[in-house]
Formats: sequence, C-alpha cells, structure tokens
Amino acid sequence: MQNIREYMYAREKLTLSEFAFLTENTRGRDIPIPPCPIRTEFGRDRDRITHSKAFRRLMHKTQVFLGPEDDHYRTRMSHTLEVTQIARTIARALRLNEDLTEAIALGHDLGHTPFGHAGERVLQKCYSPDFSHYKQSLRVVEKLENDGEGLNLTWEVRDGIVNHTGDHVASTLEGVIVKFADRIAYINHDIDDAERAQILHEEDIPSELRKVLGTNSSARIARMVEAVVHSSEGKNAITMEPIVQEATNNLRKFLFDAVYTNPKAKGEETKVETMLGRMYEHFVKHPEELGDELKKNIELEGVERVVCDYIAGMTDRYALNKYKDLFLPKMWK
Repeated sequence: MQNIREYMYAREKLTLSEFAFLTENTRGRDIPIPPCPIRTEFGRDRDRITHSKAFRRLMHKTQVFLGPEDDHYRTRMSHTLEVTQIARTIARALRLNEDLTEAIALGHDLGHTPFGHAGERVLQKCYSPDFSHYKQSLRVVEKLENDGEGLNLTWEVRDGIVNHTGDHVASTLEGVIVKFADRIAYINHDIDDAERAQILHEEDIPSELRKVLGTNSSARIARMVEAVVHSSEGKNAITMEPIVQEATNNLRKFLFDAVYTNPKAKGEETKVETMLGRMYEHFVKHPEELGDELKKNIELEGVERVVCDYIAGMTDRYALNKYKDLFLPKMWK
C-alpha cells in the first residue's frame, strides 16, 4: 500500500510542470501525522475539508440573492464547487498540482458569513474592521473545526485559502489559480442568477465587453479560462491575457452597479444587518446562552471573539430561526 503513495509522488515528478508544487515539498502540518498510504497530503486535505461541518453549512449560505425560494440560484456551496471545477481545469491544462488546487478551492470560503457580504459588514462593524471572510476561513480550518482542534491542514493549503482574494498573493501557483477561478466563477454565475431574477438581461452588458468575452456565461467562462491558460503556459506565474483581463475587470465593475448594489437584489440587506447586529449584541451580553463548545473559548479569547465565530458560522436559515427564538413572541398553545 505504501507503494501507491510513492508512485503518486514519482508520477508528479514525471508529469507535472517544472513550476508545479510537488507534494513531497510541503512544509507539512502544525501537528505531524503518519502519511496516508493511498493519498497525497493535499488529497488528504481535500477530503478533510469536504467532510467538515463548515463545508456542509455552505449549502445554506447566501451567494448573492438572500434565501431564494427558487432552487436554481447559487448558494455559497454551489459557488465553491464551480470555483473548484474551473480551478482544476486550469491546473490540469498547465500541468500543475490538481490536488493542491482542489483543496484550496474547496476551502476558500469556509469562513463566509450568513447572507453573504452583508454578514461580513456586520461583523466588521460590531466586532472588528479587520474581520474578513478569508481570515475567518483560515480560522475555521486552524481552530474552529473538529471540536476546536482544527483540520490540521498543510501549510500550502492554508496559505492558498487566506490569500485567495484582494491584493493577497498565494505562495504557490496553485493558490493563485484559485484566485483567478474565484473571480471567473462569481462574475459569470452572478450574471446568470441576475438574469434569472430578471434584474439583468444579456443585452444590458456593454457590447464592447460581450465582443471580447462572449454573449453567454458558458462562452465567457471558456474565454477567461483559456486566457489564463494561454497567458501562463511555460511561465512561473499565473496571468491572464491583457485584453481579456481588462474586459473581465470592467465586467466586474459593471456588476457592482447592475447587481451588487441594485436595490431590487439587495433591498433586504438592511434588515439582515439589523438582525445580525442585534444578535451579536445579545450574545455578548448573555454568553451563557452559547453552546458548551463555544463557551470554553471565552476565557482564552474573550466573549466578542467567540460571538463573532458563532455569528460567522451561522447559515441563513439558522440565523433567521435563532433571531425568531430570541426576539419574536411565541404564540400561546
């Protein structure tokens, strides 16, 4: 059985690009464990993430549209799966480490708040301006999962998770791929969902962007992915062809006005912020109402940090039900 793992590592050396991160070069885990006889270390991380509670909760967390009744709108889970698919396609085409890419992609949003970025804004206001979903994702895998023991992931996967957005840059090409895949995925599936919600139509997208990128989500994803692959081939860097990069950036800017700040799409977010803010204040004042798993961290990290973790980990529907239990009267039976 040990030969299976050794064969996988030997195959990486023979088949992957000279720029790929080889699994045998990992910095390892904070707590060393015996190697798996049939999985690479990054494959093991992938499995730990997909079996985690935080991963399952993504199914009931908002992507853009709050708690939609239509089954076909994206959730944070379907977003994560689309990011993973795109990232693996790019990694395979560039002969980079697919197991590492997949693990980072599956874990990149584990710390996302309920109700999307509305929840993130609440915790930035109530807890700390420094709060972010990507830092919370790292905290989930290092501290909160597995009854407070964390998932004990490899350094490279954790690095990719915390550096998947903004001005941050992961230390591996595989981590940088996830950053590109995240943007490619959400730009296109958010357009698709906005069209489903009838707040956006294909013809509303500026013609010059459609000319460069394509006239439907499938064509745009293919164009963006190919632009990353062609621009990055044979290089120790992940980039996108300049004309496509510029069009992608401009399409994202267009979406901020057309979707992300659209009153029809985001009109309920003020209520969400009020609801989560009120619950945050309640649990800070009444920490005895938190579960035993959370309460044991109060002495070490303070009640505000623990309440922040509690709110961030909620799904949309759990938050709604908890608010109802706390603040709405129960009918007499």
